[in-house]
This record gives sequence, structure tokens and C-alpha cells, in this order.
Amino acid sequence: MEHPTPQALQLTHSVESPADGVSAVEVAILLCTYNGRPFLKEQIESFIAQTHKNWTLYVSDDGSSDGTLAVFEEYRNLIATNRIKIFAGPRTGFAQNFISLIRNDQIIADYFAFSDQDDIWFQDKLERSIDQLKLLPQNLPAMYCSRTRLIDENRNIIGYSPKFIRNPNFQNALIQSIAGANTMLINNSTRKLLNCIPADINIIAHDWLTYLLTSGCGGTVIYDIQPTLDYRQHSGNVIGANTGIKERIIRFGKVIDGQFRNWSDSNLKVLDCVETELTATSRKTINEFKQGRESNFFKRIYLLKKSGIYRQTLKGNISLCLAILFNKI
Repeated sequence: MEHPTPQALQLTHSVESPADGVSAVEVAILLCTYNGRPFLKEQIESFIAQTHKNWTLYVSDDGSSDGTLAVFEEYRNLIATNRIKIFAGPRTGFAQNFISLIRNDQIIADYFAFSDQDDIWFQDKLERSIDQLKLLPQNLPAMYCSRTRLIDENRNIIGYSPKFIRNPNFQNALIQSIAGANTMLINNSTRKLLNCIPADINIIAHDWLTYLLTSGCGGTVIYDIQPTLDYRQHSGNVIGANTGIKERIIRFGKVIDGQFRNWSDSNLKVLDCVETELTATSRKTINEFKQGRESNFFKRIYLLKKSGIYRQTLKGNISLCLAILFNKI
């Protein structure tokens, strides 16, 4: 199978643009940083190279001490001061740092793209994402996400994130996150849902949270099997690609030791915060999921099967069945 290079990724039709060639759609790029100087310039250069030019970069820095902020000052002088806006992060972890940008009422845009500090976006990442969301109703939540191409510290290609083929929906989102936040583009309706989450609640991961809320509240989730960025794997990653055998063993260990059950507890508390926004089908799934987790062996199997929860791969579903059997879900 041939995999696309950044230049090879093409949309089936272009985003409509005004006469000056710049799309009227405004995108807020939300970038969280913490001592990200080594790879930051390549990431910013990939923003500048985007075929969609109407974007503003909003940075939340969690107290960098390695010259990260100096890099942004350099680029503010190069491209325009008002294209890069910098805020002080909450310093309570990467998930809360991203959410602080989502909650920031100074950030106004049509769409919002999450970004890591060490990736390299393909040139049409924003254009491709917008093209998938622009025809959807703006009053309903929507989220685009994709696979990633994995590279090492020297930009050598070392693989790809898993290719999922089953439909993304709430029954899947309850127990699995399918894409990294660094691939996501969301609309204002999804942003409003994220804003409903209390600041002091425990968030497992903002990408998983976004998938849960969008799918659970009647929104559209688009998963693109074509990668839209190079996802750098290095010792400083907060979260890696989790694609190897070792990572699978670690994930299964988290199921056995009860950590996955704790994650489910946290996600269910988050969903309680948006209960009135959930669809009737989502509420039914949650009710069966909750009851199943607290039931005896046979009733647990019945209710969790009835809830329709599933993972994207055969190996993932085998792990899910074991988690259900041992009541670790």
C-alpha cells in the first residue's frame, strides 16, 4: 500500500476562497507548549505552509524555561504580531492546558484545530479538514480527525497509526479514543460542549473527551484514514502512538490492574455534566453501561453486550471481552 506524502494529499474539490485567495473561514490553531523548543520551528513552519491561510495561532505555555517563548517572538516579527497570541497556561497538565484555550473567550473563530508542539502538518491539513466539516450544520457538534504518519527525531518514517474501519460513534467512544487531538478540527458547537465541563473535573485526555462529547450529543465524527501530519516519536512525548506490541501489553496491563475502570469512572462523570445535551440513544447506552458495570457476572455480560460498546479491532475487542469477564471495565 502506498502512503501519501504531504504533497500527495489532495482534496476532491477545493475550499471556496475569495478573490484574494484567502478563505473567509477563520481557524484558531490551539497550541500548548512546555519546553518544546527543539522541534517547535518545524511545527510553526508547517503552519505557515498551509494551503488554507486564514488562521491565527493561540499558544498556552505551561512555564517553559528552554527558550520556547523566544521562538514565538521570532515568528511574530516574521509573519505578523497579531497572528500569534500567547497566554500563560494553568500548569496542571496537558489536558487542562488545552481546555484552558477552549474556554478562553478571547479566541473567536469558525473552527478550532488542536496542535502539539513537535509535529509537522501536511500542507493541506487545514484545507482537508475544513472541506469535510464545512457542509455540515453549524448548530450541531462536528469533529474531523485522521490517522498520523509516525516519524522519529530525525524525521525518518517509522510507521503509521492504526487504520480503523468501523464507524466512529458513541458506543465506540465510551471505551476507546480513535485519534490524536493533534489531527482534530472542531466547530463552535463542539467547543460549546467542551466549555460545559467544569474546570476542576478530572479529564483523562482531551482527544478522548472531544470524541465522547461530539458523538454522544448527536454530532458528526469524521475519521479520515489518510494521515494529515507527521507525528514525531521521541523521549519527550507526553503520549506516544501506542502502536507496538510493548504498548499493547502495557494497555492490557492497565485493564487488569483496574486503571481502565478508573478511566471509565472519570469519563462517566464528565458525561453527567452534559446529560441534557446527550441524545436519547446515548443516554440509553450509558444507562446499560453503568448498570452492567455494577451487575453480577451473567447480567453484566448481558447488559454490556446490549449497550453495543465495541473497539475498532479484533484484538481490541478480545481485550474488551476479558475486561468485561473480569469486571475491569
